[in-house]
Amino acid sequence: MELKPLLQGPQLFQLLNILKNAKKVVVLGHCRPDGDAIGSSIAWAEYLRNLGKQVSIVMPDPEADFLKWLPNSQYILHFSEDEQRANARNAIAAADLCCCLDFNHLKRLGDEALRDMVAKSKARRIMIDHHLEPDSTGMDFVVSRPKASSTCELVFRLIHELGGYDGMSRSGACCLYCGLMTDTGSFAYNSNDPDLYLIVSLLMRKGIDKEKIYRNIYHCFSQNRLKFWGFLLNERLTFHKSGKAAVIAYSCSDMETYRYKRGDAEGFVNEPLKVRGCRLSISLREDTLVPDKIHVSLRSVDDVPCNLISQRFFNGGGHLNASGGELHCSLPEAVKVAEEAIEAFKDVL
Repeated sequence: MELKPLLQGPQLFQLLNILKNAKKVVVLGHCRPDGDAIGSSIAWAEYLRNLGKQVSIVMPDPEADFLKWLPNSQYILHFSEDEQRANARNAIAAADLCCCLDFNHLKRLGDEALRDMVAKSKARRIMIDHHLEPDSTGMDFVVSRPKASSTCELVFRLIHELGGYDGMSRSGACCLYCGLMTDTGSFAYNSNDPDLYLIVSLLMRKGIDKEKIYRNIYHCFSQNRLKFWGFLLNERLTFHKSGKAAVIAYSCSDMETYRYKRGDAEGFVNEPLKVRGCRLSISLREDTLVPDKIHVSLRSVDDVPCNLISQRFFNGGGHLNASGGELHCSLPEAVKVAEEAIEAFKDVL
């Protein structure tokens, strides 16, 4: 059995031509990069280097601690860090190709200065992404597949179709598997395409240890993190009277008490969905730097539309069963918005 093609002949030729003519490339991921953004960027950069390109990876800010073990992540330039910003700026200024991975709009770069540099760059730009409603403004080539499990899936397919699979290292395969796993909740959602498991099989042929990758991601946290989860379950998790939806709301003070580090709440939004009958979970987290800014994560099962709920109530969007957004208000006010959202969509819960 072979993988279904991602690109048709003319599209593949167009992409090959863009890559062929590039010499200096910058690979960019979104702010607060996750396993998919980091994994796809490292693997795509490896493929480009195998083509003889000079490649830099630039992220708006650092990845969470549980992703720092990924091979070659130490070479990523973080625009938010003073000692790396100059190198990131120089890389973007010198680039003749910018590859935007795992985001659908330049605003997802977060930092205004970084957005402006990329927008004003004379380099050609390609986008590889799996989020809804991509903004192709200024893009020379777009690979957008919202039904794909992850950008890592798309990057693997592209490398495979472009003839780069044989040159893929075990490290590159490891990074791609990390993104596949984390963006599907360890293949618990958005993972019903049989081709996805052909890709996993091909990655395993590169010698990856998927069990070790799982442990590195999910079994690497501190005692404080475990206690923090216990606190959230006991004190900050509430269920709607129907039992079909849940809200988790936690403050900067809560995070400070448990010495919160970025990534300590990763995956917690999925916990309420383990309760029989619960179909929607909404997480509300105060921003540690910006007052009255609330980060929102939504997860659902079956046909409960996280993306529509996020668009209507939380200034965001995403996938059917996994979306995000933000509010600019106090935490108690955000809880009221979440309750209104649940009531508005109660007929589909």
